[in-house]
Amino acid sequence: MTARYDIAALKSRLDGIRTEENPALVKQKSRDFFWYSPTLKRQLDHVVGDIVVSPTSEEEVLRVLAAAHALGIPVTPRGTGTGNYGQAMPLSGGVVLDLSGFNKVKRIEAGRYVAEPGAILSKIDAETRAHSNQEIRLHPSTYHTASVGGFVAGGSGGVGSIKWGGLRDWGNIIRLRVATMEASPRILELQGEDLHKVAHAYGTNGIITEVEMPLGPAYAWVDVIMGFDTLRGATEFANALGEQDGLALKNLAVVAAPAPHDYFLRHRKFIPRNSHCVLVMVADFALDSLLAFAQRFRGSQLLMRSDTLTPEEAKGLPPSYELAWNHTTLRALRVDPSITYLQVLYPFPNQVELVDAIHARFGDEVTCHLEFVRFDGKVTCFGLPMVRFTSEERLEEIMAIHEEMGAPIFNPHRYTLEEGGMKQTDEVQLAFKREADPQGLLNPGKMIAWEDPDYDYRSGRTFLFKALGEAGAGS
Repeated sequence: MTARYDIAALKSRLDGIRTEENPALVKQKSRDFFWYSPTLKRQLDHVVGDIVVSPTSEEEVLRVLAAAHALGIPVTPRGTGTGNYGQAMPLSGGVVLDLSGFNKVKRIEAGRYVAEPGAILSKIDAETRAHSNQEIRLHPSTYHTASVGGFVAGGSGGVGSIKWGGLRDWGNIIRLRVATMEASPRILELQGEDLHKVAHAYGTNGIITEVEMPLGPAYAWVDVIMGFDTLRGATEFANALGEQDGLALKNLAVVAAPAPHDYFLRHRKFIPRNSHCVLVMVADFALDSLLAFAQRFRGSQLLMRSDTLTPEEAKGLPPSYELAWNHTTLRALRVDPSITYLQVLYPFPNQVELVDAIHARFGDEVTCHLEFVRFDGKVTCFGLPMVRFTSEERLEEIMAIHEEMGAPIFNPHRYTLEEGGMKQTDEVQLAFKREADPQGLLNPGKMIAWEDPDYDYRSGRTFLFKALGEAGAGS
């Protein structure tokens, strides 16, 4: 049950800052894409805040945090709510801090930009392309709706990760400004090692008020779909393609048959039902080299290239990144609501064999979906396989089998930082939380090590964002 807070007193302190108490709108802003998981849907469907507060400047963020701190009201930050794990859901009610209106691109320079946290990633790209033909390095498949602050606080990588790695990798975030939750909130400037305290921390230890991130050269990207008769053939080709450093690639995914034909409805006309597909985003100048390379692989078939489509063929086609990452699951859910998904790492150097073995084990129950990335400098793949959901118990069994076979799971059916396997807490992380949020009012319920003093965070598990004491170490 939502706690009782003095919302009237809060509003009286926030004169001039937009607030919203309409129950339907508050409920809407209290939700994200948690319903991808049947487990999270059961656990979180009731969650709702008490009020939405929408600051549009750093000064207003500080005012909100000071007022909420004085009244003991929790604050859960939200960008545009495109996360999948309940990151932006206010488990203890209170304030939903909607940062979507705090959204300017403040500065563009050679190799970098500075933006407010609510800036939409596609809007940043449009401005950096127009300014100096540069583009952001990484973005999720929700490119047109996700905010940069939400991406840093709740994401991990995505489109671009085949070239640049993920947000955990050195250099993919340059600097963050973060507001603390104290009687007199401060602004902290974080760089270097300190960035790991806030990246993928769900806003549990500070509110991001400014982001500085790198840019790469903007190219004209072409979508290519290659078909293969076997999953092994598609996986071997994608893995070899990812290792061609001279080819300018932006995304590289594998989706096993029959999912591309069954779920990519607008692309269905290009895809035979028995084709295991490799989805590639490649720079236009590298396309001929890509196609020549593909001819070396037995059974490869060019199914589609976006640069040769007629206007009629291209009409209504989503870009290929909207067939990849979490959009693959979204498209499957629209056709078959019983589908859910996992997040898997197939570790280098045996990723191809491991993919083959795991998917032979499960058959039609788990449909293969791979995203090739650079992970600790090596080309390997994450899995976002689509699972035919029958029960939470069976889902746990499937994940346990993956782990036993050597494929670590980052569990998308958990809403806490640690249980999902993305973020490992440690003494450095907890000390920063104590400094930045001494009353534990920022996004409560998401960091187990803060909520439970007996929690053992010295786990032997694999974490994507590792303990800060070992953040520079290899896997």
